[in-house]
Amino acid sequence: MRKLLIILTILVSRQAISQTSSLNGNIIDTNTNQPVEGVSVYLLPDNRAGSTDAAGNFYFRSANNITGLQLSAIGYQSKTVSLNEFHQKKNTILLNPVAIELSSVTVSAKPGEQFQAISKIDISLRDISNSQEVLRLVPGLFIGQHQGGGKAEQIFLRGFDCDHGTDISLNADGMPVNLVSHAHGQGYADSHFIIPETIENVNFKKGPYYAEKGDFCTTGYVDFHTLNSLPNNTVKLEGGMYNTFRFLGMFNLLGEQAKAKQQSWYAAAEYRYTDSYFDNPQHFNRFNFFTKYNGKISNNTWLSFSASALYSKWNASGQIPDRAVSEGIIGFYGALDPNEGGVTSRTNANAQTLTTLPNGDVIKNQLYYSYYTFDLHTNFTFYLVDTVNGDEIRQKEARNLFGYKGSYEHTGYIGSVRLNSELGMQFRGDATNNSELSHTKDRYTTLQNLKLGNISEMAASAFINETLRLSDRFSVNAGLRFDQFYYGYNNKLATDSLYPGIGLYKVNDHSLNPKLSFYYSQNENLEFYLSLGKGFHSNDARAVVAEKGTLSLPGAYGSDLGTVFKPSKNLIINAALWYILLDQEFVYAGDGGTVEFSGKTQRVGFDFSTRYQPLQYLFFDLDLNYAHGRSVNDLKGQNFIPLAPVWTSTGGITYTKQEGFNGSLRYRFMGDRPANSNNTLTALGYFVTDFVLNYTKKNYEIGLTINNVLNTKWKETQFDTVTRLKGESAPVDEICFTPGTPLSARLSFSIFFR
Repeated sequence: MRKLLIILTILVSRQAISQTSSLNGNIIDTNTNQPVEGVSVYLLPDNRAGSTDAAGNFYFRSANNITGLQLSAIGYQSKTVSLNEFHQKKNTILLNPVAIELSSVTVSAKPGEQFQAISKIDISLRDISNSQEVLRLVPGLFIGQHQGGGKAEQIFLRGFDCDHGTDISLNADGMPVNLVSHAHGQGYADSHFIIPETIENVNFKKGPYYAEKGDFCTTGYVDFHTLNSLPNNTVKLEGGMYNTFRFLGMFNLLGEQAKAKQQSWYAAAEYRYTDSYFDNPQHFNRFNFFTKYNGKISNNTWLSFSASALYSKWNASGQIPDRAVSEGIIGFYGALDPNEGGVTSRTNANAQTLTTLPNGDVIKNQLYYSYYTFDLHTNFTFYLVDTVNGDEIRQKEARNLFGYKGSYEHTGYIGSVRLNSELGMQFRGDATNNSELSHTKDRYTTLQNLKLGNISEMAASAFINETLRLSDRFSVNAGLRFDQFYYGYNNKLATDSLYPGIGLYKVNDHSLNPKLSFYYSQNENLEFYLSLGKGFHSNDARAVVAEKGTLSLPGAYGSDLGTVFKPSKNLIINAALWYILLDQEFVYAGDGGTVEFSGKTQRVGFDFSTRYQPLQYLFFDLDLNYAHGRSVNDLKGQNFIPLAPVWTSTGGITYTKQEGFNGSLRYRFMGDRPANSNNTLTALGYFVTDFVLNYTKKNYEIGLTINNVLNTKWKETQFDTVTRLKGESAPVDEICFTPGTPLSARLSFSIFFR
């Protein structure tokens, strides 16, 4: 009897241990020996789901009675391994990169990643030669250039004219791209310092629902992630119409021994030149350099360090009035002020560490620094104010930007309910020297200083994210974020009427933003989500101190109701209904140096995206977006939101093979939209098509890109502007525009080697 009790005790003890045994592992890319993030991990046979973190690790608290693991990730071969095989390989699994196949794509196992599948599909299929063009990977996002390529593009999303970044947050490897209180506009986001071939993926989400994101995240955010390692060394040459050429070099700096130790270091550089298609040659020059180290510095810690430098100089044709073309004063691609243009530079250093603890917790730390210069010469109104010298302006600044981001992620349990917690702190400081707005002639002759001073702005933030996985199907995410802002402006102009006199002006303000999302996953092919939340964008320090902090952090209140589903193995659909209400605010107009009141606005719309693969190498994609926006407090008929997109769509057909011919034919469409608040002027829409054809072999690639295949005459950016041309007696209010590219072609030749 005693022996029987001992045996039963041992069996019960073993069973208890097996029921509480945990399982952790690591997933590595076969080619690069680097960790793979975002892999869906399913325990067999019960299909409990998890995913890998940035270090390629996954963790299950309870893994009793499992027989194996099933792994799937976009761009990798799906794999099933037995539990014995998993342990024999010391809990490490190698995944082989393969061409994208929609049949292997599942709706994400991680709540809140409803855009991940489409993002990874698109980045793997599209041919990108400019980092700003990568923004077009975001369904419904449109960009427009109105300074010839040297300035940050104008961005449109969800019925917002985001200007150059006011209502969308852009980051590169966690470092902010948006610049606060910028000489040209709030949130100015110039991502041209990113070499497009170094981009591994683009993570985007729409709406203000993410506690880890703060300033400018009203319509959503876009995060660029660069490669941790190069698959090959690359040398690329491009040349095309309008005296266009580009050189690119990307080289691994460490050998195979370092790769075996999971160490990687590479460098990349590019040089671009073009005269562009304008009658006034652009003489555009841009040089970029980028280097990045990524490696394991201890058993549990990864270090990523990168540095980059950008220098760009250009002439520009600027915006021209409709009448200047219709009356034959200039051609469609002509210029009225040949002195427009600019020069800019940005130097960055970025260090990130990621530490995983034995229980699966993750600690992230990041430090970043940027030095930035900007000198822009424009003339929007010609001779409206100064009928003798013209209205040319100069916007100039030099800036130091520095910051820290830190977070702690923990997975715990309340009974059988899994709770993923994330706590984070962020700090950012911006300090400009001689932020300037001047009335000039011939670029460098100053006629009058309109603004001159030093800006200091600091933001300290804390956030918490809690995700409850109530069952295998239902999850809830609740987040809360607090941001504290400190503004300072040292005015150096006694003649500046916005302030009582020269001297330092200070003010502070804060914003508290709750978030709440629900996710219901019917199965691996169908998910529904409902997101609610409040976000904000900050305003220029010069306006904030002038208005003593009033309406400086307008709230953006949003909601999304959407779904991701796969009605068949080769078709994926993402659809959402959404709503955004933006509070009233005081806005600084960088082109005039004035403070203007902007009333409350609301927008409602829908997004629809689909990706379809009828054959092994053939893909179709379609994005269709609608937005209805109005000013809340203005009278009907006078409450239109100027330049707010209404109907937009992009789509295309792509044929892709790892070797041989591959290519794509794509279109983008933007419908007509109101150019002013009473809709008496219309910003005309456009339909433009682009074509790409490549011939790819293991060691080289030859490519042909044709933009605007149909040679459509279109207006890329348009504004309602009051102007006076030289010699005119009275000003005219009409559309001013920058023409979009006509038909243009370029050839490329790339060599790949190890």
